[in-house]
Amino acid sequence: MEYINLKNTDLQVSRFCMGGCPMGGYNWGRVEQDELVGAIRKALDTGVNFFDTADTYGLGQSEKTLAKGLGANRHEVVIETKFGVRVEGGRTFYDNSPAYIEAALDNSLRRLDTDYIDIYLIHYRDGATPMEDVVEKLVQLRDKGKIRYFGLSNVTVQDIEEIKPFKGLFVNCQSEFSLACRKNEEDLKKLQTELDLTPMTWGSLGQGILTGKYDLNSKFGYDDRRRLDIYVNFHGDKLKKNMEIVDVLREIAVNRGKTLSACAIRFILDCIPESVALAGIKRADQLISNLDAMGWSFTPEEFKALDEISRL
Repeated sequence: MEYINLKNTDLQVSRFCMGGCPMGGYNWGRVEQDELVGAIRKALDTGVNFFDTADTYGLGQSEKTLAKGLGANRHEVVIETKFGVRVEGGRTFYDNSPAYIEAALDNSLRRLDTDYIDIYLIHYRDGATPMEDVVEKLVQLRDKGKIRYFGLSNVTVQDIEEIKPFKGLFVNCQSEFSLACRKNEEDLKKLQTELDLTPMTWGSLGQGILTGKYDLNSKFGYDDRRRLDIYVNFHGDKLKKNMEIVDVLREIAVNRGKTLSACAIRFILDCIPESVALAGIKRADQLISNLDAMGWSFTPEEFKALDEISRL
């Protein structure tokens, strides 16, 4: 396992973070509770100590499943969960108001069966609450011992000026990034350097398209969100481009004796130094395949081939 120190913290975390969206049990195809718990246990056994979830994943189910899987090992790991996506009265909307932040946190603490969250992330900005008010509330919650640190998700370079006054308080920032989606690459790198944050990538396997399990004829059932056109990696010209990327990825993976998933994750770790790759996991075998990314790097020639085929 590879580890890094998260910026502005005393936390040492694995460079692979186990993602909890599938733990919500909603719209990711077949998901079994026993397999999810088994994957969490396998993660612990293999040195993964970083787990990501959110209150909106399965409307809290992901947090409950993570708590069940971690059990007595909770204090050996780093848990990050998120607030800001509010579901109420049949509506889904963003809310960063101080009152809601604390209410959301208390609910997450209860579901996670813990008395503190290691890292509490703003899932999405609501476009209304001043960052000053958000940070003031997060500092209060930190001082109360309910959270240890806080971070960001889904922000861009356009948000830098708003965040700059609080540089040193935020510890990490998540954005979508993979061989199949490089539109946020420069933003992540600029956020990393200008705000002194640890970058994290979600969608690291392109929602699964980079695993090599799918082709131009793959179809998804009504219990799988990837059937929807908004999951562009599996539709139209984007799918065709992704198949070209997968062909190059497969050739390198075969030569390396690695899985395609491992090579896709390794690209992230080599492309963005001091980053953490996050991937949603449903089963232990998926986890093992992903962890094949640890402990090596691409040759310049291999990296160039992946870089060129995946450029926008």
